[in-house]
Amino acid sequence: MNEPLQAITLAEMFLRRVDIDPDRSAFHIKRDGAYHALTWRQVSDDVCRVAAALRQLGVCSGDRVIQVSDNRYEWIVVDLAIQLVAAVHVPVHATLSGQQIAWQIVDSEARLVVLSCDEQAGKLQDHAEEFPAALELLSFERCTATIGNATIPTIEDTVATISPSDAKDVRDTALIEGDSDALATILYTSGTTGEPKGVMLTQRNLVSNAVATCSAFQMDPTDVRLGFLPLSHVFARTCDLYTWIARGSQLALADSRESVLADCALLKPTVLTGVPYFFEKVYRRLTEDDVAVDDGILRSALGGNIRVCASGGAALPDHVCQFFHDHGVPLLQGYGLTESSPVITLSTRSAWRPGTVGRTLPGVEVSIAEDGEILTRGPHVMAGYWKNPAATAEVIRDGWLHTGDIGALDADDFLQITGRKKELIVTSGGKNIAPTYLESRLTEDALILQALVVGDGRKFLTALIVPDPDRLKAEIASRSIAVYSAAAALGHPDVQSLYADRIRERLADLSHFEQIGRFTLMDRGFTIESGEMTPKLSLRRKVIEANCAELIEGMYE
Repeated sequence: MNEPLQAITLAEMFLRRVDIDPDRSAFHIKRDGAYHALTWRQVSDDVCRVAAALRQLGVCSGDRVIQVSDNRYEWIVVDLAIQLVAAVHVPVHATLSGQQIAWQIVDSEARLVVLSCDEQAGKLQDHAEEFPAALELLSFERCTATIGNATIPTIEDTVATISPSDAKDVRDTALIEGDSDALATILYTSGTTGEPKGVMLTQRNLVSNAVATCSAFQMDPTDVRLGFLPLSHVFARTCDLYTWIARGSQLALADSRESVLADCALLKPTVLTGVPYFFEKVYRRLTEDDVAVDDGILRSALGGNIRVCASGGAALPDHVCQFFHDHGVPLLQGYGLTESSPVITLSTRSAWRPGTVGRTLPGVEVSIAEDGEILTRGPHVMAGYWKNPAATAEVIRDGWLHTGDIGALDADDFLQITGRKKELIVTSGGKNIAPTYLESRLTEDALILQALVVGDGRKFLTALIVPDPDRLKAEIASRSIAVYSAAAALGHPDVQSLYADRIRERLADLSHFEQIGRFTLMDRGFTIESGEMTPKLSLRRKVIEANCAELIEGMYE
C-alpha cells in the first residue's frame, strides 16, 4: 500500500496526483442512470480550464470566491480551480435562504459568486443592491433569473474562450507558487448556536489533515468511495474529497441523501463516510424489513463490496455501531470540528473501541482541561475566525483550540465524548447532565426517531420525542389500539403509556436526576429545512427550544 501524497498546497497535491496516475480511473460521473469513469487527466483538463477562466475574470490570489451548489462534479472542479489560482473558496450550503447567502457574500467581500442553477440565482434577485458593483457571477446551468438586471453567464460559455496554452499556464504557475500558510477556505458555521462565524482554514490545515486521515484510516488506492454528505461542509470536503486526492483512489457522488442505497447498488463502493443519522436509518430499514439477522444483508444493502464505513459529525449510538460490526462491516467513529479541519481523532480497523471516537491523528495533540473540556493543538487548528479576532482569542489560547466538548481519555488514549460544554444542562438542584447522551440512549429504541432533552434551570428533565411513524403504526396495529388519525394516536393513553415505558426502559440504569419527568410526542420531525438541524444533521437546540417553547412550558405547568 503506497503512502498518501505529501504536498505544500492542495493545488500541488492534486497536480502531482495527476502526474503520477494520469490514466487511472479517478471520478465516476453519473449519466443516464449509470456511473462512467473519468481519468485523473480528464479531471485535470476540466479543472485547469476553469482555473484559467477564473483568472481571465480577474480572480487573483487571496480573492474570495463563493460557491452555492448541491453536490455535483462541477462543485469539485470549481473547488480545485479556485485552489489552482490561489484564491479562497467560500462554499455555501445550498439549503440557505437568499438573505443568508447574501450576508456571506457581503461579509466575505467576495470577488466572484458561482451558482448551480436558476433556483439559487432566484434567491439573490432581491438582494442585488447589497452587492458591490465589481462582483462577478457565473452559473453551471442557464438562468432566467437576473441579478441587478444583469444576466448570469454560464461557466461552459466562459470556459469556451480558454485556449490550451491558457490552461497550461495556470497549471505551471500553481506548481511553482505555493504557500502552506495561505488561506484556502472560509467556512461559515453556525453550529447549534445560530451565530455565523467564518472559519479560516489554510493550505497546511487541509493538506495535513487529509494526509493524516489517510494514514490513520488505512485507505487503499483501490478504494471506491461514494460521497453523499454536503461538500460545503468540511467533513465531506476533507474526508471524501481531499483524501481521494492524497491516496489516489476513486470517488463518486450520490444523487441525493435519499438515493444513497440505490447509488450503492450501481457503484458498489468499498468505503462510505456518513453521519450517524444515515447509518441508523440503514439499521432501522433492515430491522423493519425483518432481514437484519440475514447473513450478508448489510453488505448487500451497501452494494456488495463495502469493506468499511466511517461516522462523524455527531454521536454514533452504540447499538448501531455494534450492528455494523456484527455484520462484518466495521463502522468506525471519528471526532472533530470545522475549526480543526476537521479530524482530531479517528477509530481504525485495528484500533477501535465502542463508545469512543478513537485515538488522535498523527501530529495532533489532545488534552483534557480541569473542567473536562477537550483541547487540541497541531497543524490542523484553524488560523482563526474571519474578521473576528475577539472570537478567535476566545477559543484559541496558548496555541490550544478549546473545542467546547466535554470528554475523557481512557488508559489506552481512546477519547470518549460525553457532551457539549455549552449544552450541559444544569438543573435547579445543581446537577450537571449531558443531554446528548440521554438522547442517544432514547433513540436506540425503534419507536423513537429523534429526541431532544430539556431541563436547564428546571427541577426535572423533559423531552420532545419524534416517533418513528412506520414502527408506531405497526405497534398500534399489533396492540389493536383504536385510533382514527395520526394526531389522535399521539394523544391516545395507550400510546402515551407505551412511550413512557420505553423511555423508562432506556434510562433505567441511570440516576434519578437523569430520568425524564414528562415528555411530548411530536407530530413532526426536526429537519434542516426548518432550521432545527445543521447540514451535518446535528440538532440546533436553541432553535428547537424557541420553536417549541409553548410545548416545553406546557410540560412544566
